[in-house]
Amino acid sequence: MPITRRQLLHRSALAAGALALPAIAALASEPAPLALVPGDNLFNRMTWFNEPASSKINGGELTVRSKPKTDFWQKTFDGYAADTGHFFHLSASGDFKFTALCNGNFATQYDQNGLMVRIDADNWMRCGTEFIDGKRSASVVFTRTYSDGSTLPDLSQSAPIWWRIVRKNDSIETFCSLDDEKYMSVRMGYFPTQKTVEVGVMCCAPTGGRDFDSTFQSLKLEAS
Repeated sequence: MPITRRQLLHRSALAAGALALPAIAALASEPAPLALVPGDNLFNRMTWFNEPASSKINGGELTVRSKPKTDFWQKTFDGYAADTGHFFHLSASGDFKFTALCNGNFATQYDQNGLMVRIDADNWMRCGTEFIDGKRSASVVFTRTYSDGSTLPDLSQSAPIWWRIVRKNDSIETFCSLDDEKYMSVRMGYFPTQKTVEVGVMCCAPTGGRDFDSTFQSLKLEAS
């Protein structure tokens, strides 16, 4: 019996729907993006990579005491490699902006704290304040098997600093500010395009001269 045009279109529509179902099911099975709620306390979602000597959350502030001889660095200059620093993190996907207010009792060579984005020991970046030769510096390190670091004078030798990471496509740009309004771009670098990464706050005390305490407040994670 001949098939009418209407019957043919109906069968085509059914076939198209059947083909679309696996794709819809695949999309439904993908993990949902991180829900960002205004006023959300990110500390509740975060976990430690390398537990510190101590840590305490008091409302919206995290205080961390670093263990001595802890660091994040890979190979460059003298072959030194360390992946022992403290990193309080959560997962983030795609393009995002992460901001936190950071401070610490910097006193010993290379005391450091700030923000970090990480895939694994060979693929990460960190930015923040680092104590070098008796003064605070704004420090950024990109690591892709080998670490590549840069510094410039810190915005203050005593005040807390706002640090911000903006991830877009295959790049991360770092910014710092004294007031969370006027931000200065510090450095941009390549970062692998892996969809989901870990982002959070970090601190370490590479020379371990004495206890180093860091504070982190006003953490915010947003789509960029």
